Amino acid sequence: MKEKKKIFVLDTNVLIHDPTAILHFHHHDVYIPIVVLEELDAAKVGMSEAARNVRQVSRFLDDLIEKAKGDISHGIRLPAASADIETGRLHFYMEAVHSHLPNGLTADSPDNTLLGITLDLGKSHPQREVILVSKDVNLRIKAHALGILAEDYINDQVLEDANLLYSGAERLDPDFWGAHGKNMKSWKEGKRTFYRFTGPKAKGWVPNQFLYAEGERPFEAVVRKIEEKAAVIEMAKDYTNESNKVWGINARNREQNFALNLLMDPDIDFVTLLGQAGTGKTLLTLAAALTQTFETKRYTEIIMTRMTVPVGEDIGFLPGTEEEKMGPWMGALEDNLDVLHETGTQEHGSWGRAATHDLLRNRIHVKSLNFMRGRTFLKKFLIIDEAQNLSPHQLKTLITRAGPGSKIVCLGNIAQIDTPYLTETTSGLTYVVDRFKQWEHSGHVTLQRGERSRLADYASEIL
Repeated sequence: MKEKKKIFVLDTNVLIHDPTAILHFHHHDVYIPIVVLEELDAAKVGMSEAARNVRQVSRFLDDLIEKAKGDISHGIRLPAASADIETGRLHFYMEAVHSHLPNGLTADSPDNTLLGITLDLGKSHPQREVILVSKDVNLRIKAHALGILAEDYINDQVLEDANLLYSGAERLDPDFWGAHGKNMKSWKEGKRTFYRFTGPKAKGWVPNQFLYAEGERPFEAVVRKIEEKAAVIEMAKDYTNESNKVWGINARNREQNFALNLLMDPDIDFVTLLGQAGTGKTLLTLAAALTQTFETKRYTEIIMTRMTVPVGEDIGFLPGTEEEKMGPWMGALEDNLDVLHETGTQEHGSWGRAATHDLLRNRIHVKSLNFMRGRTFLKKFLIIDEAQNLSPHQLKTLITRAGPGSKIVCLGNIAQIDTPYLTETTSGLTYVVDRFKQWEHSGHVTLQRGERSRLADYASEIL
């Protein structure tokens, strides 16, 4: 039995968050009140991502009205992917609020106007559910307090629970070798060792996923190829060994070793690293970038960018060039460069002495996200820090800038999202981790252990 048609009233932030939101309500009807159109009009000017989305919404609505060719007072039929799919209608609600709001709610507030309009629609359509859709949690709380149905917009939610996000590594069961070792084949290609497994586990793996076993026979490997009933895996390079230092540093734990395997692999174009503060995301990435830029000459320069969302009070207008303006946001870059400069000069002899801090900075360029659109990066190592604060659309804009020979690394911690209306399950970082996991030229690792100091580790536990 088909679900009864509902009415969804959209808040402005839903359309700004996803310009195509009105297409994702199946056969239900969508209402856009006049107050939302007014807010869109006020937010259309500027070069920000929000302003671009507003302009996209306006163009889309204008196109729908033009195609309707006539009276739109009874709504506009929403476009469908195919002729056999039933869709709802889009209505522009132009009437004033008639329902009485509690004395504490002023009528001139856009949020309160939306509440009143939702109440009015509920009274004029008593047989149908009327639901207010908003990314604003406080508006949803007020709606529930007034007995109004309200929901978050979750169409772009990648997962129901962030704990289900792909971690990039899997621990092998103790009986793995007994179940999968019978038809195993192994061979060497130069210094690389490969195994070919058949069995039930092989079907569930994805390319560049790491496998490990603990105990008497410790084992660390990376999945290289998924075949019909088998998987080809390669022994992971041991970056914890002193002989395999990367710009003077070693991996301190298993996950850091996995991360360096991805960062140093020329066949991996896209890497995502998740982890809390102090797990080594930025340090490992910069070490790999410096090694491949200065020593192996695989990349011509390093570009680092991040979302400029202040955690505390904003510090206001910043003078200077683009890099000078980005300076206050790049404290992590400076801290890690200091560490790598020390290790680099100690381990690389006369070359290390020549690679001064100024020389390093000449090859590392800090860029603002605002000036990334329209560019193409050739043979660049692009680091996107604090990627959890970017929407899926913003990350798509950045990743599609990559030209031939470039590598993109996204760093972040989805437990620390500062951008309004983004959550752990709708963050762009969560989105790309989930969407790229099947691609043979990408890899992901979730770093688990902090490696800063015993003080930092103890503080994380007790505070």
